[in-house]
Amino acid sequence: MRVLKVSVREEGQRLDRMLAKYMTAAPRSFFYKMLRKKNIKLNGKKADGSEKLTAGDEITLYLSDDTIDGFRECKKEKRSEEKKYKKKMDIPIIYEDENILVLNKPVGVLSQKADKQDYSLVEWLEDHMSDNGGDVVAFHPGICNRLDRNTSGLVVAGLSIRGLQWMNRLFRQRDLQKYYLCLVHGAVKGQQLLHGYLKKDEKRNKVAISKRPENGAVEIETEYKPVQNLEWEGEEFTLLRIHLITGKSHQIRAHLASIGHPVVGDSKYGYRDGRLEKKFRIRSQLLHAWQLNFSSVDYLPEPYRGRSFQAELPDKFAGIIRELSGR
Repeated sequence: MRVLKVSVREEGQRLDRMLAKYMTAAPRSFFYKMLRKKNIKLNGKKADGSEKLTAGDEITLYLSDDTIDGFRECKKEKRSEEKKYKKKMDIPIIYEDENILVLNKPVGVLSQKADKQDYSLVEWLEDHMSDNGGDVVAFHPGICNRLDRNTSGLVVAGLSIRGLQWMNRLFRQRDLQKYYLCLVHGAVKGQQLLHGYLKKDEKRNKVAISKRPENGAVEIETEYKPVQNLEWEGEEFTLLRIHLITGKSHQIRAHLASIGHPVVGDSKYGYRDGRLEKKFRIRSQLLHAWQLNFSSVDYLPEPYRGRSFQAELPDKFAGIIRELSGR
């Protein structure tokens, strides 16, 4: 027999979903059979799996340890394999409470793993919770927005079921404003709203922008405003503040390149060997997710309504701006 106590981080999910997360190798039919036979009870009573859990609830498993651990073994082996590739990452934390975490992702860090040996923000989050006394048995933190590997800046994660639900809804319904800073080639004058259609080539992991709708393309909007015009050795550059209205893969990089102002350091949509890139040994796009403003929507609890978060520019990005501006 084993008793699972629902933590604050785990509350808000259905009983059957928590069981599936705890014993990942077990089929759903097994849980429903055990619930019918009262081999799994919720707070000492019969349950059908649809019950919403609250903190302090107790789930009693009238099963042998061998059975329970057997259904958990696959997860243990998987996590053990991931640990072999674990590496220390210095991730600046902007804000953290029991429900959400806001961090400043460095350049070069994956939001989610692409290969088996990758150690991404998802694995870092689980280790961060574990290192800070996380008491969860059937919840895994998750990131709610993704940035390209070589884009730095704000990423929001859910540290509880409710936190994940709130933040995922916030991003899904676009009940927030997302602002980026980037350095682009050329002199950009005046604020402008760009409208277009984006189509992704999955095999090449590259997108194309068109002005008219076409099969397989999604509508996008990108607003930009010049912050500072700069010059270096006869070349012009502009520091832009981007308001990302829609958030599609490579949207900012491809949209700016389509109007002749590629992001500095962007070898996929811009210049691989520009003079500035060579001079400062720039190996990634100078694009930074700078600010997030949460709307005051009813489904968010009071601490998060109208909140704003900012992430400092990476040292190299900030240093290049200082060098070009002469201060």
